[in-house]
Amino acid sequence: MTAETDPSDPEYGEFPLRTYLGFELIVKSPGEVLATLDVEEQHLNPNGVIGGGVLFTLMDTAMGKAVFSVLNDDQICASLEISTRFLKGVGPGTEIRADVSIVKAGRRVITVDARTYGGPADDLLAMATGTFAVIDL
Repeated sequence: MTAETDPSDPEYGEFPLRTYLGFELIVKSPGEVLATLDVEEQHLNPNGVIGGGVLFTLMDTAMGKAVFSVLNDDQICASLEISTRFLKGVGPGTEIRADVSIVKAGRRVITVDARTYGGPADDLLAMATGTFAVIDL
């Protein structure tokens, strides 16, 4: 396992929600992250499709990882605002992926874009734009 996919990566850290949801994060290049998830029963809402909170958490975490990938060792980040659009649901047995990239990296605020795809036709399921604060330790 590389540092980019290791769930215990000290550079980004492990947390129980990520473990429970079971998604993977891969840094493709600085500022670009791929997050993947196999949709299972625990990810579903009462309508039998993936819950919006699961999609949001996948994109939020991947956006944070993208931001962390361009920060200095003495910096961390925090979500300031995330605008999310849910476009289509998928059920269990579907692999989904969130493609995340930094749009603009300022000294104190970084803007990130996420698009999540999945299903037989690789449909756009959700999209988000977020701003993250850069915090010096």
